[in-house]
Amino acid sequence: MRYTIKQFKIQFPTDEACLAHIFKQRFPEGCKCPKCDKDAFHPVKNRRSYACSCGFQVYPTEGTIFHKSSTSLVLWFYAIFLMAQSKNGVSAKELERHLGVTYKTAWRMTKQIRKLMSDNDEPFDGEVEADETYVGGKRRGKRGRGAEGKTPVFGVVKRQGGVKTSIVKDVKQKTLMPLIKKMVRTGSLIFTDESNSYNKVESMGYGHDKIKHGKGEYVRGNTHTNTIEGFWSQFKRSAHGTFHCVSPKHLQAYLNEFSFRYNHRNASLPCLMFSRVSMLFPVS
Repeated sequence: MRYTIKQFKIQFPTDEACLAHIFKQRFPEGCKCPKCDKDAFHPVKNRRSYACSCGFQVYPTEGTIFHKSSTSLVLWFYAIFLMAQSKNGVSAKELERHLGVTYKTAWRMTKQIRKLMSDNDEPFDGEVEADETYVGGKRRGKRGRGAEGKTPVFGVVKRQGGVKTSIVKDVKQKTLMPLIKKMVRTGSLIFTDESNSYNKVESMGYGHDKIKHGKGEYVRGNTHTNTIEGFWSQFKRSAHGTFHCVSPKHLQAYLNEFSFRYNHRNASLPCLMFSRVSMLFPVS
């Protein structure tokens, strides 16, 4: 069952409903007053706070992306809904049109929401594909490895599972091997292309199988890197079509956003993708 805009509007019709959701996320077992030791908080009218019967107040949005923001919580939640549900992402310009806010506000909202779209660092195991790509606009000259003016990105994907991505300074062996060690458990089977950058994978304690793209080979039985290449393709099409241009400074945040949606693509009730983002409201 999918989470639709109709369900969203029923669940979050007002700022008060949104604040109640944040309060519940921040204090799932109730909030005990440090002043009188009671658990009797109620919402304060026209304020983003809850008050105890003794007068002590707590602010559920404190330490979250909503803190000190004058933008309606309903608009914040709707922005999260759009970014969580849209396969190709949502640009700040599009959010500006949807919400009726300024472009500066919309850009800040998308930036803050992307901070929530990150997963834990638990390494993958089983069958894992590893590959690198280059992200950037079309330029004359060399393509692929060593292309000028583009940002190299490395990623691994667990078959029938999630993806992890990272911007790298280059795609040399000494750069990629520590990332593989961090992203993939020893003993897993890793599929790569024939690049020399992966020559030490087997000596590091992994199974290793190569597909030889240079010889026109793309699938050999169970050996391929089509899954990770499909993720790169989706990201690049979306980055070009939705955002048109992504600067190297913000590229990792966009990669995290697309990785988050990919990793939770099969989310269904009660673990909706929107709920997974909203559960991450507190930001340190």
